[in-house]
Amino acid sequence: MKKAIVVFSGGMDSTTLLHWAVQKGYEVYGLSFDYGQRHKKELEFAKYWGKKLCKWHKILDLSFMREIAGNSALLDTSQEIPEEHYTHENQKITVVANRNMVMLSIAVALAENIGAEVVFFGPHQNDNTIYPDCRPEFVEAVSRASQLATYKNVRIEAPFVRMKKSDIATLGTELKVDFSKTWSCYKGGEKHCGKCATCQERKEAFEKAGIEDPTEYEVGS
Repeated sequence: MKKAIVVFSGGMDSTTLLHWAVQKGYEVYGLSFDYGQRHKKELEFAKYWGKKLCKWHKILDLSFMREIAGNSALLDTSQEIPEEHYTHENQKITVVANRNMVMLSIAVALAENIGAEVVFFGPHQNDNTIYPDCRPEFVEAVSRASQLATYKNVRIEAPFVRMKKSDIATLGTELKVDFSKTWSCYKGGEKHCGKCATCQERKEAFEKAGIEDPTEYEVGS
């Protein structure tokens, strides 16, 4: 069986990707990261899906990211999480500098070590406006670098990079993903706040896909 590393956070996109990789016949090894994010609750859902779908699942400590990329509102709790649309300029404050490059480099090393031919991660079209390390040109460049850096020519692929989040909601429904067991909210409360950009994007995805949103949001959001 083909082996693949799937980098996933416990969010709806990467959890759908995990299901997709299993459906494609890969023996999946899951990799998630604790990088000091304030919405660490996502890792609870990563653990759930890791046990359910992966050969094994590791959560690695990248808390040093606070020291090298701490300007992000996802790491600096003194900053407010913005509540404008996910394409608004002020969402750049949620970027964790070079995060995907760091995570993918680790995933590629692991892939080379266990004989996996590919690393999958889950950026999509909606991410392109704000997050430079989620764009197709980044995926192409980092995959080329990965192949040059490994004996097994490990590829990095982002199957959803040209898909909208609503398309992912549709695909996940077809794959029977239980979206109630995924996490998107950047504020990391007990429930999804319903107001931050990622909550808005989540709501919008289900609405555009014509799928019932199973998410429990805070009252009045």
